Amino acid sequence: MMRTLLPSLLLWGLGMPVWAHGVELGFSTTPAIEVQARYDTGQPMAKAQVTVFAPGDPGVAWLTGQTDGEGRFWFRPDPAQLGAWQVRVRQGGHGGMLTIPVTTPAEDVMGDEPEAPDLKIPASPPASLSPWLRLGMAASWVWGLVGTALFFARKTHAPS
Repeated sequence: MMRTLLPSLLLWGLGMPVWAHGVELGFSTTPAIEVQARYDTGQPMAKAQVTVFAPGDPGVAWLTGQTDGEGRFWFRPDPAQLGAWQVRVRQGGHGGMLTIPVTTPAEDVMGDEPEAPDLKIPASPPASLSPWLRLGMAASWVWGLVGTALFFARKTHAPS
């Protein structure tokens, strides 16, 4: 039975797509910071849990919330707390951490909020997995499948 099971599992593993996926996080600047969260397949992380940490106290949540149906979350950092803001997004065992550097306040170009000027926030492209990394992940998955099948296929000898 194991002689037919092992090749079947191996062929099934090579023919089936890998279901595990990574997470892509990014942000853009508006009067507030918009965080975009999606899986590396492009599917948005709708209703994911979001925790924002201020630079002054990274161990305590400054703001918590949830992404919308498109995987977006907006917040406006406190202009008095400059530095590296961290945003953690999690959903169903998947997630990631994004660091957003907020530097000196810029001139208020909007003109409608003189007490809270816009902040200089550099834009960064969302991270993605390279084809080589995807290939390595798929090979690891197949290797794990074969190793597991061989482990259960081994003959055990009772001690005499």
